[in-house]
Amino acid sequence: MRIGFDAKRAFSNFTGLGNYARAMIKNLAEHFPGYSYFMYTPRVPDEQQIRFLDLPHHAQYHIRIPKSFIYELFPSLWRSFGIIRDLQQDGLDLYHGLSHELPRGIAGSGIKTVVTIHDLIFLRYPEFYKAADRRIYYSKFKYACKHADRIIAISEQTKRDIVHFFKTDEDRISIVNMSAAPIFLQEISEEEKEQIRAKYSLPARFLLNVGTIEDRKNAGLIIRALKLCHADIPLVIIGRKTPYVEKLRTLIRDNELQDRVQFIHDIRFSDLPAIYRMASIFIYPSLFEGFGIPVIEALHSGTPVIAATGSCLEEAGGDAARYVSPHSEIDLAGTIDQILTDPELREKMIRKGFEYVERFTEDRIAQELMNVYQKTLAHE
Repeated sequence: MRIGFDAKRAFSNFTGLGNYARAMIKNLAEHFPGYSYFMYTPRVPDEQQIRFLDLPHHAQYHIRIPKSFIYELFPSLWRSFGIIRDLQQDGLDLYHGLSHELPRGIAGSGIKTVVTIHDLIFLRYPEFYKAADRRIYYSKFKYACKHADRIIAISEQTKRDIVHFFKTDEDRISIVNMSAAPIFLQEISEEEKEQIRAKYSLPARFLLNVGTIEDRKNAGLIIRALKLCHADIPLVIIGRKTPYVEKLRTLIRDNELQDRVQFIHDIRFSDLPAIYRMASIFIYPSLFEGFGIPVIEALHSGTPVIAATGSCLEEAGGDAARYVSPHSEIDLAGTIDQILTDPELREKMIRKGFEYVERFTEDRIAQELMNVYQKTLAHE
């Protein structure tokens, strides 16, 4: 089988969509090395980016870039249209758009297609997006869902949204969840933890929140809950800085919590597993998510999780996590205090977390993805 991927984000995005693309390509190459994998990217990745992808040496993989001067100047045109000729010349059996998109006209190319839809948050919460961006997203997502031979949703919630917003036949949609990066499964010594603690000046005990620091992620709820907690424990917020950070700083000052909240904006991905493991509780009160991979990362790390109701986070955490309304700081504060003061509950959550995330292992996800490919190719 010759499989192609839209690999732009695999080589250029080092957060959510990029992590997903790298994980899926690497998992397939690792577990199904007998196939050929083609990665289509608008520009040549440098050696550091190739190492970051970390494909197994025994895999048959090929990196493809635009061949013409015009497409080098206008790479978006290549990804949207010109790439189809390259896919045909490479003799692909199947092309997978890893992040919501398919090239226009690919339905008539003779190449089977799969597209992954991560979420439709821009339709559920349009206030968080610019009008121009919403129009572009809507056009791309709708086209992909209409013309793909098979659609992958990363959660039941996303599947329901695809059916609701685009009136897609649910029989065309398969659910394939995400797995945590292998780095979260590795052992970390106490010495390594303390080195990371010193590197980022982390407190002895702390609550943790990880993700882009934006309105939808709802870190303000944790700050308001912190004021109500009986436990005197600080909060560490890790993520890319956005204008929302200033709103949070105002909230922190208004509640006189300057000494109890720490922001970390620039962090090495390889340092995250140790930080997860040192945290007393991981809190993810996002208003809406497509899946919520930080929940999986925390459970793999043996850290109790509190997440928000209302989207897919109950899928990510199952019965291993606790859930609160994303609008109730009172409920969140009470749940924090309960976990911090009940060692038996804490150990139960950690144990159930390890059991629950077994369903999100790399080999299981790779097999589910390959099943989708084979089903797509078998369908005439």
